[in-house]
Amino acid sequence: MNKGWEQHKLKTVVSVNSGKDYKSLEKGNIPVYGTGGYITSVSKSLSNQDAIGLGRKGTINKPYILKAPFWTVDTLFYLTLKPENILTFIYSLIQKINWLKYDESTGLPSLSKKNIENVLVYLTKLDEQQKIGKLIVKLDRLITLQQRKLEQLKQLKKALLQQLFVDKNCKQPILRFKNFNDNWEERKLSDIANYRNGKAHEQYIDMNGIYTVVNSKFISTNGKVKKFSNKPIELLKKGEIAFVLSDVPNGKALAKAYLIDSDNRYSLNQRIAGITPSSDINSYFLYILMNRNRYFLKFDDGVGQTNLSKKDIEEFKENYPLFDEQQKIANLFSKIQILITLQQNKLTQLTTLKKYLLQKLFI
Repeated sequence: MNKGWEQHKLKTVVSVNSGKDYKSLEKGNIPVYGTGGYITSVSKSLSNQDAIGLGRKGTINKPYILKAPFWTVDTLFYLTLKPENILTFIYSLIQKINWLKYDESTGLPSLSKKNIENVLVYLTKLDEQQKIGKLIVKLDRLITLQQRKLEQLKQLKKALLQQLFVDKNCKQPILRFKNFNDNWEERKLSDIANYRNGKAHEQYIDMNGIYTVVNSKFISTNGKVKKFSNKPIELLKKGEIAFVLSDVPNGKALAKAYLIDSDNRYSLNQRIAGITPSSDINSYFLYILMNRNRYFLKFDDGVGQTNLSKKDIEEFKENYPLFDEQQKIANLFSKIQILITLQQNKLTQLTTLKKYLLQKLFI
C-alpha cells in the first residue's frame, strides 16, 4: 500500500445529484449538458458549483468536468465535491473507474446513485491530489487539441474530395490545379482496369508465413488485423487495388479498398477483387474513387448479405481527367493522408500515456 493513501466510499467524497428536464425553461446563457456534452443554453442553473458529469443512462463511461453555472439533463448525474478534495484529482479518479462494471441494465447501460456512492476508492493527501489532477487535466487538454487537429484534417480531406472531383453531370471540377483545363471523360472500370478474383487461403494460413493474406478484415482495419501464408496463391503487385466484394447488411467493409504498396508481399483472398489500373490511370486516384463509393453501396439493401459481382464492378462509371491531373490530385491526397495518419498516431500515443498514468498514479 502506498503511504498516505486511504480507502473511502465515493459517497464520502462526492454528492451524486440528478439532472432534470430543461425543456420548460426559457432560452438563456446557462449551458445544458447531456452524456455527450453541450446541448443548448437556458435561463436557469441547476448548480453553481463546478462538478463532474457522469452518465446515468447510455454513455456511462465518459465523465467530464462541468464548469458552473450549468444545467444537466436527467440522463446525466453531476457529482459535486465534499470538502477536503481537489476537483481535478477526483475527476481523474472517476475516469480511472470502469463504470461498465457497475452497469445494472440488461439493455441500455445505466448506473444508479446507490451504486456510484458505494464504489470504493483510494485518496491521497491534498498536495499529491493537486499534482496528479493537474497532470491528468493537462494531458486531457493535449488530447482534446490533438482530436481537433485530426478532425480538421479529415474535414479538409472531405472538402477537397467534393471540390477536386467532378459530379456525375459535370465535366470539370469546382477547384482545379493551374494549367489544367480539359474536360473530364466518363469511363467504365472495364475500360481502364483489369479485374480478377482472389482465391481461398483458409487451409494455407500460417501465422509464421511470409505473405500477408488480403481478406476483408485486413482491408476494413486498414491492414491492422493480419493473417499470413507461406503459399503465394494469388500475389498482388504494387499499385493494384484490393477491393471487398462481400459483407453483412449495412456492413462497413463492403467496397472498402486497399492500395497495395509493394510487390509480391500480399496474396489475394477469396471474396476480394484485385483491380489493376491501366497505364493511363493513377493507382491512388482510382483508389480514392473506388473506396466506399456510393455506386457500390447502393447494392446493399440492408436485409441480406451483399455480394458484388464482376459485372457490378466493371460497370462502375466515373469521370477521369488526363493522367497528369490525376497524379497531381493523387499526390495531394496522399500527403493529406500521411498527415492524418501522423496525427492519429500522436492521438493514440497520448491516450495510451493517459491510460498508463491512470493505472500507475492511482491505487
